[in-house]
Amino acid sequence: MAGAGKTFSESWHRITDQKLSLRSTVEVRKQVFRGERWYVLHDPFNNSFFRLRPEAHEFVIRLRPDRTVGDVWEECLQRNPDSAPGQEHVIQLLAQLYFANLLHYENPADSAKLFERYRERKQRELKSKLLSIMFIRLPLFDPENLLKKIMPVIRSIVSPAGAVLWLITVLMAGKVFVDHFDEAAVQAQAILAPDNLIFLYVSLVLIKTLHEFGHAFVCKRFGGEVHTMGIMLMVFTPLPYMDATSSWSFRSRRERILVSSAGMIFEILAASIAAFIWVATGPGMIHSLAYNMMFIASVSTVLFNINPLLRFDGYYILSDLLDIPNLHSRSRMHLRHLAEYYLFGCKDSSSPAQTGREASWLTAFGVLSGIYRVVIFTAIILFVADRFLMAGLIMALICIISWGVAPFIRFAIYLSSSPRLSRTRARAASVSFGALAVILFFLSVVPFPNRFRAPGILEAESHVRVVNDAPGFVQSVLVSSGTDVKSGTPLIALSDHELELEIVAAQAQFKETLALQMRARDREQSEIDPILSRLETLEKKLEKLDKQRRSLLVRARQTGTWVSPRSSEMKGTWLARGTEIGMIVNYGEVRFTAVVTQDDASNLFAGDIASAEVRLHGQGNTSLGVSSYEFIPFQFEKLPSAALGWGAGGEIPVSITDEKGLETAEPFFEVFALLNRHPGIPFHHGRSGQIRFYLNSEPLIQQWLRKFRQVLQKRYQI
Repeated sequence: MAGAGKTFSESWHRITDQKLSLRSTVEVRKQVFRGERWYVLHDPFNNSFFRLRPEAHEFVIRLRPDRTVGDVWEECLQRNPDSAPGQEHVIQLLAQLYFANLLHYENPADSAKLFERYRERKQRELKSKLLSIMFIRLPLFDPENLLKKIMPVIRSIVSPAGAVLWLITVLMAGKVFVDHFDEAAVQAQAILAPDNLIFLYVSLVLIKTLHEFGHAFVCKRFGGEVHTMGIMLMVFTPLPYMDATSSWSFRSRRERILVSSAGMIFEILAASIAAFIWVATGPGMIHSLAYNMMFIASVSTVLFNINPLLRFDGYYILSDLLDIPNLHSRSRMHLRHLAEYYLFGCKDSSSPAQTGREASWLTAFGVLSGIYRVVIFTAIILFVADRFLMAGLIMALICIISWGVAPFIRFAIYLSSSPRLSRTRARAASVSFGALAVILFFLSVVPFPNRFRAPGILEAESHVRVVNDAPGFVQSVLVSSGTDVKSGTPLIALSDHELELEIVAAQAQFKETLALQMRARDREQSEIDPILSRLETLEKKLEKLDKQRRSLLVRARQTGTWVSPRSSEMKGTWLARGTEIGMIVNYGEVRFTAVVTQDDASNLFAGDIASAEVRLHGQGNTSLGVSSYEFIPFQFEKLPSAALGWGAGGEIPVSITDEKGLETAEPFFEVFALLNRHPGIPFHHGRSGQIRFYLNSEPLIQQWLRKFRQVLQKRYQI
């Protein structure tokens, strides 16, 4: 075989007599990827780009209006019989150039018929347009003249001196942010508050505008052209965008990576400047706007744009770092090759990968990007449907047609008529229908484990919180935390000098009143009654003060284990009355209090639970058996522990207005599970974990349909 693809093709007769050539406006530039030469075709008229390998370039540059495709191919085969492209590869190449609008041909009608087998390219374009309802682009103006006028400014910004200044600014801003991290963390809790949404959106627009101008500046600095800037309706949210595809023709990989990274570089600079403004200002509009810009630029946008699984900045950076041009399309071609070669038995199929390492990258990227695109678009559809139900339904319908119906139809046409399967069509059809039957059987017939999990807290059935009944300074800690104590055991001794002085003063007043009583015995009764009343009052006061003094010695209120992790640090500190010092825990019986959300509550009501087990955080490899559990058929809105809520890193959404982090965003149900003792696991009151309920096994289709109905009922009341 010569070159890539089959040397001979059954469809060669359709193209061999055609006279084609590149358009006169097409420019050719050489690039180097992984030590190999590539050539970029660029048509400035329609801003189209196309990369060619050297053997394909040798064929394309020989195309002329006075020569047929067959003549050119035979010449290439004679000159380089080992590297010349095969007929199958030539057909694919010309079809791609045709749809990229880079070919000049004399008979459009006849030429179009030659590429019927590649009409899936048009179908992919249609699918892209249908899906663009989420990312509608509206070009507004050509910034090229503006960029030319400010070229001196761009040269000063995109320079080694500019890079040093950027690095210094970012490092200084990083130190400022670390110094004020606690304040930033507190303000982040209200980032989605209704009164902050306007600042969040304004910050997003400003950051994205700077992001796009960053791409434009660096692209122009290295000799590229930027002819399009406009507005993109990303999920119906207006945001700026620009077209820097001219950077694809840059010969230097470093320059291409810098253009792709420029948006994030400028965003990090904006976040750094915003950090200085945020620290220097007090509460107000400027302060809030600076914080939101810092949040958007340093967290949200950078993490989103650097993701290589979508065709944004991270994708082009990864493509250049790996030296794999056209990473997305080549990964799809490679996955198709794997299916054709290993499943359908097409031994003539060839992969676009040149090495085993490149094949591994193409396989991983193709699989992961496909899964991620489905996940992200599903999340976007749900996000839109939450706010605009009809728009969400339309988008869902388009996605079902594009990702379900259309691919199935294309695959059926491919199986029935593709020339690539001419010799293995029966095997391809058998493997395809067999795989479909196996998948449907496993999804709809074979029962699979069915379970759900709920977060919770480990609690001793008998436990009491220890508080001080009198204020005072901690004089000494009598019992260390973790010690077993009996009821009445002294734990902590407090001291209060003012209380002692008050007792001495009250005792002096009492002695003085007794003396007055002795002197008034020989006088009238009217003088004795007020003295007796005062004595009674002083006696009560002394009893109260004595009780308060006795309360300075904090004692255990029940038998159990004394738990007070901070007791060793309390000496010398002042404790107000009612301060929680620790707790006494009796581990005779231990229960796990779980929080079950509305989504999983139906499983509790249905009574289909077969068994349950508990796994504690930090010891997930060991499960604790549940001897019994009790489901409380009543909705709660206060968590048993703040550790279960978002505010403390838990899973349960909590209200942003509750400073304690106990009030949930939606009601929940509680389950109390009694645990079996496990000799290898110490039970600690307040330790978090998860309880896993095992339901009766059922096919995956039934499980998915139930979850889908729950989503519709919860989100849209359908």
